[in-house]
Amino acid sequence: MLRNHLKKRLGILLAVISLSGVCGAANASLYVYQLPNGSRIITDHLVNNKYYKLVRTGDANSRIGILVAGSNRQFFRSNTSAYDKIISKTANQHRVDRALVKAIIHAESAFNPYATSSKGARGLMQLLPSTAAMYGVSNLYNPAQNIKAGVQHLKYLLRKYRNNSRLAVAAYNAGETAVKRYSGIPPYKETRTYVTRVFRYKQHYREL
Repeated sequence: MLRNHLKKRLGILLAVISLSGVCGAANASLYVYQLPNGSRIITDHLVNNKYYKLVRTGDANSRIGILVAGSNRQFFRSNTSAYDKIISKTANQHRVDRALVKAIIHAESAFNPYATSSKGARGLMQLLPSTAAMYGVSNLYNPAQNIKAGVQHLKYLLRKYRNNSRLAVAAYNAGETAVKRYSGIPPYKETRTYVTRVFRYKQHYREL
C-alpha cells in the first residue's frame, strides 16, 4: 500500500512539474504544497488533502515557477545561518545590531525568502512593496535586496525612537501610527508577543 501511495504521489509530482511549464506563460494562480516527505509541489488549483500543507500562493508572473517540487532547501531554508554573510555586511554598513536584524528575520519569515503574508508583506524581513520602494528595492524575494531595505527601515525606526529598540520593533510590526497612538508598545496581543519573541531570538543570536 505504501508503495502504491508513493507511486501515486510521484505521478502527481511529475504532472505538476509538467503543468508548471505550461502555466508559466499565463497569469494563473498557483499553489505550493509541502508533502509529508518534505518535498514540494506546484499546482494551479487547491488540493483537498489533509497531508498536503499549503505553504505559498502566487501567480505565474511572480516567478513562483522556480519553486520546483523537490526536497532541495535552496529556496526554503530552515538553516538559521543561511544568510549570515548578507546580514552581517548590511547590518555593519548601516550600523544596526546584527543580532536584532537576524531576530526579526527569524520572527518574520523563519528564513524563508519567499514568505508572503496575507497583507502582501514579502521576503525574509516581510516588507510591503511600498516600504521597499522607499529604499529603492524592487525585488523583495531577493535576499540581499530584502535585507537591505529591511535594515534601512529598521535603522529609520531606531533613529525615530532614539534607539529604543523595543519601540522600533513594535513599530516594525504594528506601524508607527499605532506606537504613537498608545505612546509606546501597542496593547495588541500579536505585537506584544512579537516583541517578546524578537528579543528572545536576539539574545540567542547574540550569545552565539
